[in-house]
Amino acid sequence: MHFIRAALAPLAVLAAGALVTGCGPTSGTTDAGEPAPIASILTVATPTPSSTPASTATPTTTKATPTPTATAKKPAPVTTRKEVVEFKTIPFKKKTVTDDSLPKGEKTIRTKGANGTRKLTYEVTYVNGVQTTKELLRQEVSKQPRTQVTAVGTKVEEESGSSGCDPNYSGCVPIASDVDCSGGTGNGPEYVDGPVKVIGDDIYGLDRDGDGTGCDS
Repeated sequence: MHFIRAALAPLAVLAAGALVTGCGPTSGTTDAGEPAPIASILTVATPTPSSTPASTATPTTTKATPTPTATAKKPAPVTTRKEVVEFKTIPFKKKTVTDDSLPKGEKTIRTKGANGTRKLTYEVTYVNGVQTTKELLRQEVSKQPRTQVTAVGTKVEEESGSSGCDPNYSGCVPIASDVDCSGGTGNGPEYVDGPVKVIGDDIYGLDRDGDGTGCDS
């Protein structure tokens, strides 16, 4: 701006004695009778400072935002697996057989029973030291059980003396596979002397005439 004003200063001096109206030229003479130079008036727009005062910046209050506290991360769960072996008992079975060499009703153990053992292998899973699952991987019989055998006697011993008399007859008719009257045509193997009273069933056929008395003739 100062440079433009300095350039226009000589022009202002040249135009000091002349009257200039508008933008047209003005003619005149000098003392020597020569036409006066036409002075051009240059109008230069000078910027006028704005009368509007500069706006005053209003201070802005910034509210501090609290920074969220970082949440501590939980540690990842620790998972472990291992094989666990367990043993279970297999109970022995019992079996009974008959033995005609033993008195009837008598029992004796021929083979003593013994329990067996079963081996089971599991995969156990732990999470943070706490068991969560238990899966059976395999099983096998490590010891076979042994069956117990018991013998029961069936032998019937023959009674002797008075206790050997058949209760179907009075007197004493022996107990045998067959009994006949002495002196008759029967072939025994046992015989009885009559007469004998039939008080039950005539199982040996001693009372042939059916009068209730056997071997009476």
